[in-house]
Amino acid sequence: MPKSIASRLYLIIFTGLLLAHGMSFGLLFFERYQSAKTVMLNTLEHDVGTSVAILDRLPAAERPAWLGRLQRDNYRYILGPGQGGTDPISDRARVVTGLIQREVGPSFAVKANTVAMGPERYQVHLTLHDGAPLAIEVTPRVMPLADWLPFVFILQMIVLVVITWLAVRLATRPLVRLARAAESITPTNEGPRMAEDGPTEVAQAAVAFNAMQDRIALYVKERLQILAAISHDLQTPITRMRLRAEALDDSQERGKLLQDLHEMEHLVREGVAYARSAHGATETPRKIDPAAFVESLVFDYQDTGKAVSLSGSVDGTAIVRPQALRRVLGNLIDNALKYAGTAEVGMARTAAGTLCIEVADRGPGIPEDELGRVLEPFYRLENSRNRDTGGTGLGLAIAAQLMLSIGGRLTLAARPGGGLIARVELP
Repeated sequence: MPKSIASRLYLIIFTGLLLAHGMSFGLLFFERYQSAKTVMLNTLEHDVGTSVAILDRLPAAERPAWLGRLQRDNYRYILGPGQGGTDPISDRARVVTGLIQREVGPSFAVKANTVAMGPERYQVHLTLHDGAPLAIEVTPRVMPLADWLPFVFILQMIVLVVITWLAVRLATRPLVRLARAAESITPTNEGPRMAEDGPTEVAQAAVAFNAMQDRIALYVKERLQILAAISHDLQTPITRMRLRAEALDDSQERGKLLQDLHEMEHLVREGVAYARSAHGATETPRKIDPAAFVESLVFDYQDTGKAVSLSGSVDGTAIVRPQALRRVLGNLIDNALKYAGTAEVGMARTAAGTLCIEVADRGPGIPEDELGRVLEPFYRLENSRNRDTGGTGLGLAIAAQLMLSIGGRLTLAARPGGGLIARVELP
């Protein structure tokens, strides 16, 4: 079976209609054939008796003039012995011979023989009362078909194709709309809502989809509010604890306590940042020069003495959300600098018009089976408990969430020769 539902429906509906149409056409053709055969035999039976009686009563000199008048499409009369041949070998020839014998009566001795088989042609022989031989040559013919029948058949096939196309389109169009709406769904409920009209089943699915989208937006909003509240409530006690720790005498325990407080503040800020990353689409899109945008970002790192290089460029403009894009690229560059010491930024535009920005490094890289998992929140490759080396496990998750919220995509790939390539794609 084909892969798509539309192709399967095309195949099933068109095949079913074609089989039904073929069966109807075959039955009608068979019924017409049987009717024509019955009419031909009845006509032959009665007409031959009358014709033989006429020829039997006419003078021998006048009989040739009547042969053309008595001739029909599928049989004719021959004055004389006719042609010889084999005995009748077809059931149809035997039936016709019996009908003629019954019609002309027992006063005529009737016998038949086959003259040819391609097409079938046979002769029925009898002798008139004056001793003159008479032969009836019968040529059964296939029921003639009208000249316009092929055009009607072609028209019917066109109608079948059109009906199948309309049925499949009506059946699959709601699925296409549902798929597009699902692809464009956003955590902030800014995606297109499905029209709640059409057939009952389609309307119910649209209502359920819109309700699901509302629930997702509500859950994300509640998550942000909870994290914001936790962050706000933790800031005050953390600040008091830091002030009290700073008032203590210099000691090893004081330094450890301040370090723990610093990690707590960092973790709270990153948690809130991840929650807010789902709402990256709230920023108003602006038209920018992507080449100048990335160059300024790279130059900012270079001004601070960081080993960040830029290669490639793109022409034209792009409509993006600058703050979200800057945060994503900054996060990727910071990761490259952290684990490799250098970052290589490249730009290109694909044939489809997609803006592609890559951040590559020569660091330890990420195993192939871990490339997808590192984009999950709080997942760290390094098992170290030190936040300076292991991090919180939210950096790449925030970047991936931001790209998803603004309609882009973040992918990771192993770099040939060692290292990692982080690719940002924007339509």
